[in-house]
Amino acid sequence: MLCVYRWVLATFPFLVFVVASSGDRSSNFQNCVSACYGDRCYPQTTLSLTLRLTRWTCTDDCKYQCMHMLTDIALHGSSTIHQYYGKWPFWRLFGMQEPASVAFSLWNMYYHIQGWRQLRSRMPSDHPMRPYYLTWAIVSINAWLWSSVFHTRDLPNTEKLDYFSAALVILYALYHTALRLFNQYPTRSCEDGRIQRTPVYLLWSSICTIAYLAHVTYLSILPRFDYTYNMAFNLTVGFTHNLLWLLYSLPASLPLIRRFPCKAKTYRPSYAYKAAAFVALTTAATALELFDFPPWGRIIDAHALWHLSTAPIAKFWYDFLIKDSLDDGWKEPKS
Repeated sequence: MLCVYRWVLATFPFLVFVVASSGDRSSNFQNCVSACYGDRCYPQTTLSLTLRLTRWTCTDDCKYQCMHMLTDIALHGSSTIHQYYGKWPFWRLFGMQEPASVAFSLWNMYYHIQGWRQLRSRMPSDHPMRPYYLTWAIVSINAWLWSSVFHTRDLPNTEKLDYFSAALVILYALYHTALRLFNQYPTRSCEDGRIQRTPVYLLWSSICTIAYLAHVTYLSILPRFDYTYNMAFNLTVGFTHNLLWLLYSLPASLPLIRRFPCKAKTYRPSYAYKAAAFVALTTAATALELFDFPPWGRIIDAHALWHLSTAPIAKFWYDFLIKDSLDDGWKEPKS
């Protein structure tokens, strides 16, 4: 029997609920899979090396073949194309279920690797935010790696690793953004050179650490993954992160935060608008998820386009972070 299947769109706080899609619920599909299993999988069959390496089973392959057979019939008859187990029918490549999303995830990972390199080479070595930005880059690289693995094969373990990695990126972004905008990062004492950490820093670090561990633990111990909670968590954290950067970009006449430790509250750099542009771009890119459609040529769908659009945004954001770190507002005025 086909079990109830629900799929969450990870790596960003938007969710689509799917409970046993129309395609895999149909009697034609179920009869096809049963016949295929009886003909090919019993008592045993040998799959290609690429399918075995990507952990396809004979039953999985039967579902894949039946899905595309029924999709062919639907296309020839100008009928509705159905989803199967919460996903559109994609042509696989070397065992990859969604090759376009895999490629675009790796493209995002490439930009974060480049961003990490730029941070190391261009950001001052003594800048208080340097270790946090470098860590965020590494966390992002990890997340896009697992995104590519998940889109290669949607399995329970790859799903959790993708979701947990995406949640870590979002939460760590909020963590270092709060440190940056409220000037709560550790500083080095001028007297003895020791690192000084404020009580607010220690409290905020503890809250974020406990929140992430509790998030992962809760989702891991449940008999079923709580997609509703996962969506709410990511949505709340992501919205708060974006809101903080919108505060950064406000005009000088609305100085709600002090952007730099060595400048007045009213100081607003000329590039401050880029923070708002980043929020607008990420929101627009994520809106692609709302326009779900059958994949073009069974290769590219709205989710793949979202991954495609986020890669250049990552480059834009690293450029902004570096420019912000080089601002004179970080330098003590000369006496």
